[in-house]
Amino acid sequence: MVSGRWSDACEVCGAPYGSWIANLGMALCGTCERAGSDRPVREPVLVGDVLAGMTAAVTIAARTGRAVPDPRRPSTGTCDGCGAGAAWHRTLRGRWVLMEPGELAARVVPAGRRWRIAGDGTAVALGSAVPSDTCRISHFDVCPARPAPADSPTLLALWRGHARRRRAR
Repeated sequence: MVSGRWSDACEVCGAPYGSWIANLGMALCGTCERAGSDRPVREPVLVGDVLAGMTAAVTIAARTGRAVPDPRRPSTGTCDGCGAGAAWHRTLRGRWVLMEPGELAARVVPAGRRWRIAGDGTAVALGSAVPSDTCRISHFDVCPARPAPADSPTLLALWRGHARRRRAR
């Protein structure tokens, strides 16, 4: 099917008159096509950023005498603010982010707070996502030691759950 041609139905929500989107390889209705389209799919990764992160890791390993941690395996830990368990993942920019366990439907997580863990263990920020996708969230978005998230009922529910467990201790 040629880009822009109509198909029978949207492959995400099933609405009639889906339009074929060649770069996605699927037919989408107008609503699903626009979902999250105000942001690029992903940021470009600069080679200099990757090399800077690798250089920093090797320098620290040389100073401390410890091996460079394997980025494919997250470092489990607890949040200093609330004590919740989560996993540390390295980002594309060489920083570390504490990720909540499990995945959520991308449609319930606001754009800009969606993450995906790549095959090598790197946390990648998702700008836009197909509504049927799943994503991960940073623990910092739902930590009760920080202000409650006001832009998503799902994130607010997770924040409240962490707050209850924090008070119970």
